Amino acid sequence: MIKAAVIGLGTISAVHLDAIASNPEITLAAVCDADESCRDRAPAGVPFYTDYGEMIRRERPDTAHVCLPHYLHYPVSRRLAEMGVHVFCEKPAAMNIAEAERFAALEADHPELKICICLQNRLNETTVELKRIIDSGEYGRLIGLRGFVPWYRDPEYYRQKPWRGTWAAAGGGSMINQSLHTLDLMYYLGGEVDRIHAMTGQLNDFGIEVEGDVVARMEFRNGARGLFFATNNNWANESVQIRAALEKGVFHIEDNTLYRVGPGSDRQVICRAARPAEGVRFYYGASHARLVERFRLAVETGSDDYIHVRDAVMVIRLMETIFRSAKEDRLLEVL
Repeated sequence: MIKAAVIGLGTISAVHLDAIASNPEITLAAVCDADESCRDRAPAGVPFYTDYGEMIRRERPDTAHVCLPHYLHYPVSRRLAEMGVHVFCEKPAAMNIAEAERFAALEADHPELKICICLQNRLNETTVELKRIIDSGEYGRLIGLRGFVPWYRDPEYYRQKPWRGTWAAAGGGSMINQSLHTLDLMYYLGGEVDRIHAMTGQLNDFGIEVEGDVVARMEFRNGARGLFFATNNNWANESVQIRAALEKGVFHIEDNTLYRVGPGSDRQVICRAARPAEGVRFYYGASHARLVERFRLAVETGSDDYIHVRDAVMVIRLMETIFRSAKEDRLLEVL
């Protein structure tokens, strides 16, 4: 049995709290938010703090879930590590590659601690099976990979939490907030990316700083071509789509289902992923609890079977290369 704490009671914290509550081997020791008005979001009987340092000193949890705005992920995780607490940090790992590398160095400097980054969609049943298919070579080599995120965010989304629309606090818009998981899966499934040519823009008129639209052409080291497209200017939040073309077959993930696409676009169901619990946004998926359990086992047994900071650095590198390529309007090496 381990004791967990949650720092930050914003939107995503509810998913972490549910994952902890559903795990009989984890006790929720306390929650924290700098905003006193969030006290009523604390589960009944769970201590609430406005200072996470005080919470750690008094409650002495084994693990802390960092569910804060992006700009706080690394500095708060660093302080937790210095206090000897295992860290389960929401994505993104960092605001930029320099910070991501500092975070990876922090992880290396604290081998006695487990630090997990919440890229939970790697554990979706559909992702696991598609990766197995690609890696097996059964259908030949990978030729192309496409990630498509057609979502919508209205002005109220940015008014509710103004940090979301700023470079200084969010580090980006649709890419780092809504589609980072999809960009990560393209790397996870396709392997190393050598070059990227990208465009970013903002098709809405909300007056925010960050991008709402991204398109990127990717050249994978294995010779495959990739296309990544994400927008917050659709009319609704539709399912993320990932398509992998191999020499002997085409596979497609959509609506929590992995299909093999046949002639005439016929679809054969290969597997379905678990759907999130009722009331949880569909695009969060159902794998937070799965990753929380892996992390618990790692803390208790010393296992390395979870998503390390070092595993999460490349998606930040890809994101930064996309921004640089869009700014310079040219094909860039992924450095």
